[in-house]
Amino acid sequence: MATNALISNLEKLLGGPRDGALLRYSLGNEHLKAGNPEQAVAHLRTAVEQDARYSAAWKSLGRALHESGRPGEALAAYEQGILVAEARGDIQAAREMTVFARRLRRQMPTAGD
Repeated sequence: MATNALISNLEKLLGGPRDGALLRYSLGNEHLKAGNPEQAVAHLRTAVEQDARYSAAWKSLGRALHESGRPGEALAAYEQGILVAEARGDIQAAREMTVFARRLRRQMPTAGD
């Protein structure tokens, strides 16, 4: 199924009984694939608000924020995601977000620049 058709089908579920962190995470990821990082951010923020322990949603939120040109917010999302993933024992997600956060820190200007 094409990404736009999938987005349309997922959006039909918003506000219904299936509207939860998984639906928002799925919508956010599809918006990322479609090149709509701002829409992805909105859905992924809702996903982590609905389930603050959803480490995959934190990782995708960091990516969406980065692609939206908000490196500081992306770094904060990755750092929160790392804490969540470590607390859940999701070691692989924690490692991935640690790498992304490290790369982001290197790209960001320091206070003295």
